This record gives sequence, C-alpha cells and structure tokens, in this order.
Amino acid sequence: MDFTEIYRQSAGHVAFSPGAHFILTAVADRLVVRRADTFHVSRSWQVPCSPTPSAAAIASTTSSRSVRPGPNADSLTQTAISHIAWSPDSEYVFAACAKLGHVYVFRMRDEDWTAHIEAGAEGLIRAEWAPDGRHVLCFSEWGLRLTIWSLVTRIATYIQYPLHPDRGHAFRQDGRYFVLAERHKSKDTISVYDATNSFSLARHFPLPTSSMSSLALSPSGNHIAVWEGPLEFRLLILSLAGDVLGTFKPDLDPGFGIRNVVWHPSGMFLAVSGWDNKIHILEQLTWSSVATLELGTRIPANVTIWREPSNWLEATEGRGFLSYEKLEGPHPLNANRVDNSKAYPKCGTTQLEFNKAGTLLMARFENVPTAVHLFAFPGPGEAFSPRLRSVLLHSSAVAHAQWNPLRQGRLAISCGGQAIYLWSEEWIGEGGAEEEMAECVGIPAKKFDALDVRWAPDGKGLLLIDRETFCCAFEVGPEP
Repeated sequence: MDFTEIYRQSAGHVAFSPGAHFILTAVADRLVVRRADTFHVSRSWQVPCSPTPSAAAIASTTSSRSVRPGPNADSLTQTAISHIAWSPDSEYVFAACAKLGHVYVFRMRDEDWTAHIEAGAEGLIRAEWAPDGRHVLCFSEWGLRLTIWSLVTRIATYIQYPLHPDRGHAFRQDGRYFVLAERHKSKDTISVYDATNSFSLARHFPLPTSSMSSLALSPSGNHIAVWEGPLEFRLLILSLAGDVLGTFKPDLDPGFGIRNVVWHPSGMFLAVSGWDNKIHILEQLTWSSVATLELGTRIPANVTIWREPSNWLEATEGRGFLSYEKLEGPHPLNANRVDNSKAYPKCGTTQLEFNKAGTLLMARFENVPTAVHLFAFPGPGEAFSPRLRSVLLHSSAVAHAQWNPLRQGRLAISCGGQAIYLWSEEWIGEGGAEEEMAECVGIPAKKFDALDVRWAPDGKGLLLIDRETFCCAFEVGPEP
C-alpha cells in the first residue's frame, strides 16, 4: 500500500466525494477540498462563526447552551462545524454549524456561489442531503420539526415532530419516497412523502409500537422494518401502505430490546440482533426466524482463525505488512464478564453488516471487543445454512470495520493504533484458486492512531482518521 502525507482535520470531518475524485475536510472554521490524485487544494471556503440572532437570544438566557464572545470564543471557533457532506452528484458541499444554527452550502464549479440556511428559535441538531442533491434536510432540536430547504426554488417545506434526528428516516434507493417516523399526540406514526413532488404527503399511518427505536427500509423499498426501544425485543414488518406483514419476537425473551437490524442486499432476508449475543435471520415469506447465529465460548474446529502477531509493529518498525497468524481450532474465545443488572450491559452486537454481494455477514460483539466474526451466507441456489466462517483476533479493541463498497470480499479494520488490518478472500493461492488472507499493515508515520477507517466510493483507497489529522492509503498492483 502507498500512504500519503498527513493532513490536518477537525473532529473527524473528512469525506471522499461520491466519485472519489476529491476529498472534503473541515479544519477549524474552514472547508478544504483536495484532489484525490495529487492532494493539491482545489477549493477552500471560510465558514462564519457568528451565532444566529435566535441562537444568541437563547444563549443570553440559557447557560447550558451559551454562545458568547469572551473566553469561549476560541474553543467555539474550533468546534463550529458539526457536519460536512457532499451532494450525491458532487456538485455541492455543505458545512453545518449546529451550535450556531447555520448551514452553509457551496458550489464546486463556482467558488463565489453560496447559500445560507439559518435555523430559527427551534435550533439545529443535524443536517443531511436528499438524494437529488438539491434539497437539504435540517432537523431541529427537541424533535420539533424537520425543515427541507430547496436550493432551486428557495422554498422550505416543514414537517412537524420527527421522532429522531439521527435515525428513523430513510429514502428509497431511487429517491422517489422519503419515509419518516413521527410522533403525534403521544403516538408513533410513519409518514411517506413524495420527494419528486415537493415532499407532499403520500401516506400517513399509526404504528402499533409504544416507543419506536428506529426503522430500516428494504433494498427494494417495498418493506419497512420497525422495532421497539431497548426494553422490548419486538420487530414489525410493514408495507409502504401501512399494512403489518409480520411480527418477530424470540421464543425466549432476552430481557432487552434490539440493537441492530440490517437487510440482506437482495431484500430476501433480515438480520436482527440484541443484547443477548444472538443474531436472528428472518426470511421474507413468513418473516420468521430460519437461522440463529450465536456467540460461543469456543471457536469451532471448522472455522478459520486469524490472530494478530504479538509485537509485530516493533519488529517491523511500523513499515511494511505482515500476515496474521493462522490458528487451528477449536480455540477459546476470551469474553468479558457481563453485568446484566446494569442498564445497557456491555454485550450483544455493536456492528452488523453484509458485504456487497450478501455472501458474508460481519459481526462485532461488545463483550469480545478484540474479535471480528465473519459468517458465510449462502447465495442463490445454495442450501440455506449460514455458518461461522472466520474469526479475526486482535491485540487491541476494534475501533471500526468496514466492507469494501465494490469488492465483495475485502474488509478493512482499525484498532486505534499505528496500523490497519485487511482481510480478503480474493488472494490467489499457489494452485490458482482464490483463498482468504489477513494482513497487518503498518502506517509509516512517527505518530498516528487510526481511530477510524473509511473506504473510498470506488473501493481503491482508504481514509485513515486520527484525532486531529488524516492520511490516505491506496492499494498498488493489478486489480483482481
């Protein structure tokens, strides 16, 4: 792998453009766009850091949300930008300053063109792009409303009482419909809006839930998975018309709710997990469980085990790469003790993700923080028998793991140290057949902690994020 120089960033705000040609970063109060091939600065904008009149008025009476000049001015400037994002067509970028109530939109082709969105007294907690790249969604504080701003017509559309700002909403893949969880008169509801018709209301129906946690829209856009809060393990499958198609509850109540729900890329299956270290696989016909994957105390003998070599960074001086150690099973799995008497016990899945082809399911369990589990998932025409295929064991807790967005058998892992870890099933063995391979790759820097790792949209490079800096790593050699 080839590594770039190290560049500054603030609060982890670094993002590849959708075409992977540019990299957007926030550095204090400035947005910087670099070319991904040369890393030369292509565009740069300074974001004003003055609060809106509404935010200033609220700050004068609310000490918990103070936005005042004086001793805190420098620290406020350093943390002013709370969100950055590319539009899906890479034409625009925005920088949101949630504490100050601003969203600034800039255009790549015209450095002088800007748009300014100012939140009112309801405040601003989150901003994101609509799939068309011409609407910005702004969620207010306290769940008061969602405001959808059009860059074309300069008209705002208001939706009252969204349930959550960071979850509970989704666009269909074609961008036609926007599904939003709302709460009206103490009742959970779902609304479906036509994004191509000024976000007009197409459907609105109540939910049979007491405290909805979130929702997940199927890849086909025909089904909505909705689940309860942390106190009840209950999942509902609904159509876009509001019909309840299925309900799932385990035979034995685990005592806590659902942590992760992820659709299979085909939409034929649904993986559901909670705090009990079990992953339930539901199928589309009856929405019942057809398989249960469970974390055990030992790794079985028919599973490939990869272990990070001890002290390999010191031996290689942080340069080059080294293969994992391949172990023979069965092998004990050292799990942390769990105190179920506490709220949100440290167990269950913290991450659940299918690869692009749906042939592998990656899972990370909180009480085994150093391990990454890979489950083989049958493809079309194969006997349905999901099983544990590989386990990757590390010296430190895994900070982040992500599948390659294009190559189906490529996984990147970071553990917060001066290295990244790569797993692949595309390695060509001596017999010419594809085999799996796991490698530790040192980052050639004097001091760098890879707290986060993100693939480029084209799958050819990686963003490595430290606390205040970042660098990129690009694979060299012929593609498989």
